[in-house]
Amino acid sequence: MSADWVSSLLAFGNQILSAANVIIGFSLFAYILAHNFRSAVAQAFCALMAFVTVVYLVDIGVANIETPVAVTLWLRLQWFGIAFVPAAYFHFSDALLRTTGATSRLRRVGVVATYLLGAAFFILALSTDLLVDGLNHQEHFAHLLAGPYFWIFALYYVLTSVSGWFNIRRARARCLNSTSRRRMSYLMIAFAAPGIGAFPYLVVPSTATYLSPNMISALNLCANLGIALMTIVIAYIVAYQGVLLPDRVIKHSLIHYLLRGPLVAILVIVVMLAIPKVEPILGLPRDAVLVVAVAGMVVVLQVLINLAKPAIDRLIYRADRDEVTWIQSLDRRLLTSTDLEQLLENTLIAVCDLLRVPSGFILTMQGSALSVQVFCGPKEAAMHFLAKTSLPNLLQALQNSRPEDLIHNQDFVPADGHWLLPLRSRRDGSPLGILGLGGAAQGPSFTEEELGALYGWVVRAELALEDMRLQRQIFALLQGLGSQWDQLQEWRSTPQYVGESTLQRWDATALHSLSLVQAVKDALGHFWGGPKLSQSPLLSLQVVREKLDEYDNVPAKAVRAVLREAIERLRPSGERSMTASEWTVYNILELKFIQGQRIRDIAHRLAMSESDFYRKQRIAIEQVAETLAQMERATVQRSSADKHT
Repeated sequence: MSADWVSSLLAFGNQILSAANVIIGFSLFAYILAHNFRSAVAQAFCALMAFVTVVYLVDIGVANIETPVAVTLWLRLQWFGIAFVPAAYFHFSDALLRTTGATSRLRRVGVVATYLLGAAFFILALSTDLLVDGLNHQEHFAHLLAGPYFWIFALYYVLTSVSGWFNIRRARARCLNSTSRRRMSYLMIAFAAPGIGAFPYLVVPSTATYLSPNMISALNLCANLGIALMTIVIAYIVAYQGVLLPDRVIKHSLIHYLLRGPLVAILVIVVMLAIPKVEPILGLPRDAVLVVAVAGMVVVLQVLINLAKPAIDRLIYRADRDEVTWIQSLDRRLLTSTDLEQLLENTLIAVCDLLRVPSGFILTMQGSALSVQVFCGPKEAAMHFLAKTSLPNLLQALQNSRPEDLIHNQDFVPADGHWLLPLRSRRDGSPLGILGLGGAAQGPSFTEEELGALYGWVVRAELALEDMRLQRQIFALLQGLGSQWDQLQEWRSTPQYVGESTLQRWDATALHSLSLVQAVKDALGHFWGGPKLSQSPLLSLQVVREKLDEYDNVPAKAVRAVLREAIERLRPSGERSMTASEWTVYNILELKFIQGQRIRDIAHRLAMSESDFYRKQRIAIEQVAETLAQMERATVQRSSADKHT
């Protein structure tokens, strides 16, 4: 193996890794900027990545410049990145330490001072020969020579970077959570890598004197590889800072971003740099080979990443593989309202074609009123029928229709020129809607074959309507859980640090949080007895503790009494009504939890659908929690006033 071949190979490897560091630095800068820029740590990391990217970007450009004047100019411009890297390091470490609660006015002044020093060093390097002076341009690398005051910059670089490392060490020592300590440990190891790579070692006189060009290239190759890996590690830790998302989501997002963005870009760069080497072998113009190779590489890599995605996800979600697989399948399983309406419309059209009727419609119940879900033929016919009928009369007329599951001619109920069939739940027989078919001049006389086919379409419509109702309940429940998930994730994502109180209090803020709402919901669910009532967290409230003496120190009775009082405070004045909107909250609470009636019966009495009931029940429970919070504040204030008198 000749020395020239080794030199060329090392130079080619350094060119690729320098390009890789530029791509990785810019990609992570863009990722953090888009996903987490509100975090002070993320902002400092973006600054660090920007300056490091400038250093490596100039390295790539200088390798392709031949004139000494242009090389010198670009190497001086490179100091815009070099001079500010230590300042960005110190800024990053300060932001990280501040997240642990360790604030320092002096350290903040130090951050500003390091940036000012970086600006001064850049101006000196660009416009004078005090820091760098002269050019050493060899075959595979070029560097500036040290000026008389370069040692001052080197001292600034080392002291600032070491100070940043000690800040991260302090931040790690303040962490109480094992996960936070582990992440800080990763940062302590990876922290120095980009800064070490950005330092201009070749400016140091002894470096170029005692090391051969191949040795310098080999060391540079190892450094570039380590810097790429350590930069990813730092970005991985920064991605968690201040983000209220589960760890698995952050990890999944970052890994797939790195695969589809930086990895693809790096491999495309490798292909582009390698093509000039094989052009004499292929005998084709370089541009033709380049276009085909780059396009093919992008497409093939996307296919390979998609094929590898299940295996990658299994590695990411080792502990919760089954649950995550189920969650990922929900978007394929759940149907939107438009999907279900299209299914109903296609079903109705098929029924009209089967029975040779000119029009038809499917009505559904929205609270105490009817509405047209889908129609076939002129819409005016459906609207005219809807305007002339009422829900109670229709339900009464259809009460005896379809006593059996199968459909017979006598099951059709004539009404205003239409034949009507009830649509009921396949699960519990509750009414879902009404199928109306136009053109009922005479009684139906369908054949057994037609009735059998009609039965299949009716079952399909019933299943679609039932799915629509169930999914509305699911979506209402998920919307209600949104704020609770955010609160849970905030608690989960907030690290505990030395000096912080780890005791949880029921203060004015916590009274509005998930804890109180969930405690009220659990206690109401066991209103007449159960562990969630007798062992409820509500027992920590002063308003409940004051009731214990009155109820013989029986926790369940005290909690029940306070909840009943909170519910009664929500009772409107005047005569009770089951349909008036101002009575809805009280009626739901009183009928569901105090009387213990079934949801179906309550929804019928209140003239609302079950999905609407679940949504309003959640609102009612939140209002009980708010009322209970007001009672607790009043009790605490009264107790405080009594102590001062």
